Amino acid sequence: MISSKDREILRELAKQVAEISADEINNERRQRGRDINSLRPRRPIVWIDEIPWHEMDIDGELICRCEDEEAATMEAKFRHVLYRWKHMQADMVVDDAYYIEKAFDHSGCGISVEEDILTVDSENHIVSHRYKDRLETAEQVAELRLPVVTARPETDKLRMEFASEVLDGILPVRLRGHGTYHAPWDFIPRLRGVEPILMDLIDRPDHIHAIRSRFKEIGESELTQMEEQGLLDFNIADIHCTPPYADGLPAADHDGKTRLKDCWFRAMAQMFSSVSPAMFKEFELDYVRPLMDKSGLVYYGCCEPLDTKLSLLMEIPNMRKIGVSPWSDQQIMAERMGGNYVFSRKPNPAFVTGVFDADAVRRETEETLELCLQYNCPCEFTLKDISTVSYKPQNLIAWAKTVTDTVARYY
Repeated sequence: MISSKDREILRELAKQVAEISADEINNERRQRGRDINSLRPRRPIVWIDEIPWHEMDIDGELICRCEDEEAATMEAKFRHVLYRWKHMQADMVVDDAYYIEKAFDHSGCGISVEEDILTVDSENHIVSHRYKDRLETAEQVAELRLPVVTARPETDKLRMEFASEVLDGILPVRLRGHGTYHAPWDFIPRLRGVEPILMDLIDRPDHIHAIRSRFKEIGESELTQMEEQGLLDFNIADIHCTPPYADGLPAADHDGKTRLKDCWFRAMAQMFSSVSPAMFKEFELDYVRPLMDKSGLVYYGCCEPLDTKLSLLMEIPNMRKIGVSPWSDQQIMAERMGGNYVFSRKPNPAFVTGVFDADAVRRETEETLELCLQYNCPCEFTLKDISTVSYKPQNLIAWAKTVTDTVARYY
C-alpha cells in the first residue's frame, strides 16, 4: 500500500511516458536498430547510457517526491525517461509498457573483493580502487566456488501486483528476464589487481590458466542455471547500452522458454588492452568460445581497442557486433569489418567533461561516419561510461544535439 499522494505522482508521470511511447518514432528507431544489427546499413542509431544522474538535475526535474521506497524507484525511472526525451533524446526508444526484471539471488563465487577506495565526489559511485590480492596462490584459487542462482518468483509477483495496481489503465506491466553477460576479466582484477595479472601472464601463465579455467566453469554454471530457471530473455532493454533489436532472435524453434541460442551473448576483456593477440586468444577467447557457440548472436568488446585482435574475433561464426572504443584504430576496423559486422562506436566520454568543445565532438563523429560510409559498415554510436559531466548537464545535452545533427548531415 502506498499513499494517495505517491500514487497520484506515479500515475501522472506514467501518463506522460505512455504518451511518448505511443509516438510512431519509437517504432522507426526500433526498426532502424533492427536493420543495423541485421547488417542492413541505415542512418546510425545514437544512444546515451550510464549517465551520472546526480549531476544532471535542471529545475528540480529529477527530484523524487514519493515517500515509499518502491514508489520512489518507479518514479526515478519515469523521471529519467521524461528528462532524456526532453533534453537529450537522440535515438532513444520508449517502450509501451512498464517492465519488471525477474528477481533472483546469486550466492557469489566464494571469494569477496577486498579493497581500499578513494572518493572524490561522495555522490558518485565512480571511485578509485586499490585491490587486495585474493588469488595469489593455488590454495586461494581452490576456494572459488560455483555460484547458486535462485529465481524469486514470489518477489516478481509482489512487484507485478504493485506496479499493475498503480499503473492500471495507463501502462501495461510486463515481466522479463535478463540478457547474458560474461566478462570475468572485469571481475578477476578486482580479486587480484591489474599489475599482478599482467606480470603473471608472463611469469606464471599456469596460474592464470587455473584462475581463468575456474571462471569459465563459474560462468557456464551461472548461465546454465539462469537458462534452466527461465531467467534469460531476448526481449531486453539493451545489449550493454546498445540497441538489442535483431532478426534471428529468438531462434526459429523457440517454444516459449528462452535458451542461450535465443539471446545475444555479451563478452569483453577490457584489461587485455595491452596484451598480444596470441595472449588474448590463449587466456580469453579459447575459454569464452564454448559459450559463444551456444548463443544466438555475439557482441564483443567495450573500452578495449580491438583493431589488433579483429582476425581472431572474425573467426567466430555468430559474431555480429564489435565494440570500437576511443582507443581503437578506426581505419583498420572499418576496412576489415566492412558490412559483415556492426561497427559499435563508443565516442570519447571525456568530451562531455569540463568546457564542451562542439568542434572536437563533430570531428570525432565525422571520422566515424566517413569511414563507415566508405566501407559500408552498419554503424551505431553509444556514449557510455560517463563518469562525470563536471556538474554541467548542458554538456551532455549539447553532445546529443551535436552528434545527431552531424549524423543527419550525412544521411
